[in-house]
Order: sequence, then C-alpha cells, then structure tokens
Amino acid sequence: MSVDAAALELGLDTFGDVTRDDATGEMLSDAQTIRNLVDQAVRADEVGLAFFGVGEHHRHEFAVSSPEIVLAAAAARTRSIHLGTAVTVLSSDDPVRVYERFATLDAVSQGRAEVILGRGSFTESFPLFGYDLRDYETLFDEKLELFSRLREEKPVTWQGTLRAPLDGADVFPKTEGGITAWVGVGGSPESVVRTARYGYGLMLAIIGGPADRFRPFVDLFHRSLDSFERPRLPIGVHSPGHIADTDQQAWDEMYPAMEANRNAIGRERGWPPYSRLQFQHDVGPEGSVYAGSPETVARKIAATVRALGIDRFDLKYSNGTLSHERMLHSIELYGTTVAPLVREMLAES
Repeated sequence: MSVDAAALELGLDTFGDVTRDDATGEMLSDAQTIRNLVDQAVRADEVGLAFFGVGEHHRHEFAVSSPEIVLAAAAARTRSIHLGTAVTVLSSDDPVRVYERFATLDAVSQGRAEVILGRGSFTESFPLFGYDLRDYETLFDEKLELFSRLREEKPVTWQGTLRAPLDGADVFPKTEGGITAWVGVGGSPESVVRTARYGYGLMLAIIGGPADRFRPFVDLFHRSLDSFERPRLPIGVHSPGHIADTDQQAWDEMYPAMEANRNAIGRERGWPPYSRLQFQHDVGPEGSVYAGSPETVARKIAATVRALGIDRFDLKYSNGTLSHERMLHSIELYGTTVAPLVREMLAES
C-alpha cells in the first residue's frame, strides 16, 4: 500500500539487557549497563533517528526498572530524538505518578517525551508492588481509563474498583503540549479497539511470524477510529534485530546472545530450546527478526512498512548479552545506512 517515505519514523527500543564485555567475556554490572545505554541513546540521536525507547523490567536479565530516570539522563545529552518507554507497565503502576513522571521528562527534554503503555509480557512487577494477577485485565482497563482522563490536564473526578477514587484532583507539572502516548499491543483485537476508543497510537509488538499477518489489526484500528469519530492516529511496529557489515556477521553476533536469553526465559514458560535453524527462519522473509547487513534489514523493514502502512518502525536492538560495542555499531548502521535505504526503497515502490 502507499506510504509516505519522508514521513516514516525509524526508532530504537531496548530492554536494558545486561551484557557481556567483548574483551573479557565477563558480565557487566547493572550500573555499567545503564551507563552504556545512555551512550547508546546519544549515538542514536547523533545519527538522526526519531525515537529511543527503554523498557521496564524487574528481573535479573534486565538492568532498567525505572526507565524515566534513564531517559532523563539521555535527555540531558541529546538534542532531537524523542525519548520514551517500551513499555511502561501501567497495570502495576499508578497512573497519576506515571503522568507526573512523564510530564517532568517532557519538561527536561523540551517536549520530546513519549510513553508507550502496556500490560507487559512479564509478571514480576505485580507481586513486587502488591497487585493480584487475578485482576490482570481489570487493572489495565481501569488505569488506562484514568490515564486517559489525566492526559486532558484538567481536574479529574474518577472512580474504579481497584484504586482509590479521585474527586477534582489536579496533577502537576503541566506540559506545554501534552504527552504523546501509545498503547503496546501483542495481538488481541480487544486491545486494538480499546486503544482506538481512548485515542492512543497503536504500537504492534511483532516478535513472531511474518508482519503481514498483523494487517487485520491495522484495518481494525482504522475502522475503530472511524466508529469512535477520532482522527487518524499513528501505528508503529516493534521487532527485534541487529545490523552488522554483512549478513553472516550480524547472524553470528546475534544468535548466541539471543539463544541464551530466549532459553533462559523459555525454561520458565515451557518453550522448546531455541535453535540456529529456528533463528535462520526468524531472520528470513517469514520471520520477525530484522538481522543482517544494512541492505538486508532495509529491504525487510520496507516490506513491513508497505504491508502494514505504518508510521514508525522501532528496532529492538538489544538482544540478550550482545555487547555494547556491537550495539553501537548496529545503531550507527541503522541511522546512517538503513534509514536512507528504507526511504529510497519506499519512494521507488
């Protein structure tokens, strides 16, 4: 389908995966991982990328549990790139505090803050903060409704079932133009409709299978916006990947790190062991991993943009223990080579 190549945004996401030192093979500390992550955001800004997202997790594989603090550090060292989350686990947080934190980030970044809200694919935050997993759906529904009211930046009167009510409560600081907000969706039609109903951008997390299977969700989002009489809102895709000088180099760098990460999590969730054969399928045309040379990755991103008509593509560039140096090189290639190639390919189609 027709897309505006010039308007397409290309961004990055990271979960703050704890990484290995290339020279020694030793695992880095959480603290060093976070400092490196800020350097990665700086590099992304330098090469002209549109967005840098940091995920929230509460487990040992990932160093970042407070993305807004990391993003504030990045804001002080960057000039143009938008800064946000991937995702903020709204279900186990308080919408008022989330809004206050992002309004503050928006101030220090001079209007570059974005928030991607979601339920999260991990559940550690629920017991950690005293929430019952039996309330999983209700928590997100109610808190998203409240956050939507807070986005109006007017006194809020609201009542739910799992949080204390608000009566004319006002929230500070006020922003200079509101907070750009998205909802991360993994493949539930109900989530797509809810995102449209509350007026958020739709961020599709595509971490398995071909991208074009998500076309029905894109169409559903557009129909839902029409039914709620809302204007067109942006659609994005988040998928993992890695870029190196050649396909083989990218695959050889990414696979060991990705295998270790997938198998560690898979043991908890009952997944079969990850294999090189599965990986090679995932990096192919029918898979959801965007790994290879700049030309290979650009072709795959362009195909996804055409298939779905999206406004932004966010590459989840951190993958398990993949080293800081290799991620910096991946970011460099993404901004300087992949981005112009994608726009060139789309302009020709």
